[in-house]
Amino acid sequence: MATINVTDDSFKADVLDSETPVLVDFWAEWCGPCKMIAPALEELSEEFAGQVKIAKVDIVDNTDVAAELGVQGIPYLAMYKGGKLVAEQKGAGPKSQLKALIEGAL
Repeated sequence: MATINVTDDSFKADVLDSETPVLVDFWAEWCGPCKMIAPALEELSEEFAGQVKIAKVDIVDNTDVAAELGVQGIPYLAMYKGGKLVAEQKGAGPKSQLKALIEGAL
């Protein structure tokens, strides 16, 4: 399973109403660190297929969700389970750190 793109309009259905835990990556095309972690997130989406969804929200095109959640810097990773924020990470990190964020919510 590849990462999924989430919009302002689909955030509730794709993330908050999801029965599967969701790791949301708030990013932008111009963000170097965001591009740096993208391959690791793709790999993790395959590794945790069926257990966790990995979603990406482009903050340039989807300003409402980012503003509502108070996202002030990117990359910003938010782990949701049962519609609730259960973990977060500000800034990029190695794949092992991203994996630990997911495992902590399972």
